[in-house]
Amino acid sequence: MLAPDTIEQHPSPNHGPRPRGTPVDILLLHYTGMETDVGALSWLCNPASQVSSHYFIFEDGRVVQLVDESRRAWHAGRGSWAGDTDINSRSIGIELAHPGHEHGYRAFADPQIAALIALSTGILSRHPIAPARVLAHSDVAPARKEDPGELFPWQRLHAAGIGHWVPPAPVAAGAAFRRGDRGDAVADLQHRFRQYGYGLDEDSEFGPETEAVVVAFQRHFRPACFDGVADAATLATLDRLIAALPGAVPAGA
Repeated sequence: MLAPDTIEQHPSPNHGPRPRGTPVDILLLHYTGMETDVGALSWLCNPASQVSSHYFIFEDGRVVQLVDESRRAWHAGRGSWAGDTDINSRSIGIELAHPGHEHGYRAFADPQIAALIALSTGILSRHPIAPARVLAHSDVAPARKEDPGELFPWQRLHAAGIGHWVPPAPVAAGAAFRRGDRGDAVADLQHRFRQYGYGLDEDSEFGPETEAVVVAFQRHFRPACFDGVADAATLATLDRLIAALPGAVPAGA
């Protein structure tokens, strides 16, 4: 857990009040996706940008607070999780300085992840955020976002008590669903993704929306292959995660 006096302050004007009575129950992780960390921090604090986050972490591990946790920062944009569509009102947003897929995607720096773990540990001690609600930006907005991406070390966070994780099922040949498929089996897999939290219509058609959700899920939980094909390993990993949720009913019960 980070000591308060180790967190730098760089206030952003881009925030507003949280709706009364709305819990803070999501921790949302982003990368900045910009060429420089200084430029990214400046943009998050520029009134013209209309974007912000609660915290910003440099690659060297320095942590900066932009918005007080009691306020609604503007980091998530359009998205949904478990039926909630106003993600900003119920979340803490953390931006990791990183060039992103557009400017040279690479592994995240060890000091940055260590700082993220320390910061997140404190946030989780202050807010009722369940492990399965520690999320990627791409989880809540799969059609628009891909951050923090397939190289983000979710397993390392889980080992430190942050987030939800199960060992992914190994990629193997077998039955799979892909774009263009339709029918009851597609509706069932859409239902399973919705059961975990992804915003997805159960329309029995494997179209672009379903493919985007599968890619987002694979980036987070099965990063060895994120081709948008719902293969047996992807669905087995999803079922393991659902079974590990609090109150989950065992299969066949």
